[in-house]
Amino acid sequence: MSTPAIDSLAFLTPGNFADDDPYPGLEETLRLFEYGERLGFDSAWIRQRHLEHGVGSAAVFLAAAGQRTERVELGTAVIPIGYENPFRLAEDLALADVLSRGRLQVGVSTGMPHAELLGDLVHDGDWRGFDLSYGRIARVIDHLRGDYLGGPDTVIRSPGNTRRPRLQPHDPGLVKRFWYGGGSLRSIRWAAGQGLNLLTGNIVTGEGTDDFTTAQLALLDEYRHVLTGRSRDRVAPARVAPPRVTPPRVALGRVIVPFDGADAGTRARYRAYAASRHARTLAPQGPKRTLFAPDVVGTAEQILERLTADPVVTAVSELRLELPYEFHRDDYEQILHDVRHLIAPELGWKPGA
Repeated sequence: MSTPAIDSLAFLTPGNFADDDPYPGLEETLRLFEYGERLGFDSAWIRQRHLEHGVGSAAVFLAAAGQRTERVELGTAVIPIGYENPFRLAEDLALADVLSRGRLQVGVSTGMPHAELLGDLVHDGDWRGFDLSYGRIARVIDHLRGDYLGGPDTVIRSPGNTRRPRLQPHDPGLVKRFWYGGGSLRSIRWAAGQGLNLLTGNIVTGEGTDDFTTAQLALLDEYRHVLTGRSRDRVAPARVAPPRVTPPRVALGRVIVPFDGADAGTRARYRAYAASRHARTLAPQGPKRTLFAPDVVGTAEQILERLTADPVVTAVSELRLELPYEFHRDDYEQILHDVRHLIAPELGWKPGA
């Protein structure tokens, strides 16, 4: 059995807040980013959620987080691309990245949660014939690369300068910090063909198997095969990105909830949370055959036993702690503290590595 060798530790938080007073919840999430940085986490990520108790614009939130932190990477997992204008999203991300001094990690995915409610509102008309998947993501990446608009003689004049037009501010490093959240073989092949970093979490599509671990290992294997030009699929990616100087990164997400620093009542809540989600892990769910990983809940010793026996954990070097929805700030801080001090070092992680 291989030994885990985690060299990057992250957390992903949902950014909960109350309907009648959203500020305290958002402020607590910003403080959680500060706390994670003090603990030595390498990156802190926020979910982007529409019509829910969460952050509807990750770029705006991360711009604020960039002013409250100094070192930690700032990520979003994930932006549903179907609701975004590629140029305007690229502008917002580039500005947030410059304000954070180059710490943004941008995660996107296809799909449109709540499309029946939001589709017409966002696109101001019939959106069903639009390309709201991979092509739309590719357009965001093109803008971030800084491609000039118009012909070679096209210029714009504004007070103080005359220049060729392109997205501003232009940050050439951000495109290398672009991630795709993939859960199917098709999406994995596309992301690898683009040379994008890969986010894979506790939800995948069951393709040829009912076993979560088998399915996720197949995704990682295919991703790496495509990167090296050895895909076992005969369909080539629609568009292959230019070679990267550094290889793309792969980050694995797991829901990990340690008991060690929690009191008896909190431990009971944690157990009830895991029990309420266990049934979905027993068989593929829905027409897309969605597979869910079991939550990893227990003492640090029990969690380490499960993680070191997980072949997916030993196949990656970046671990992303996915914090549960609707927990309290004290819960989140206790979970981060226990993972950082009791679990991550035993997986090979060192602060600042």
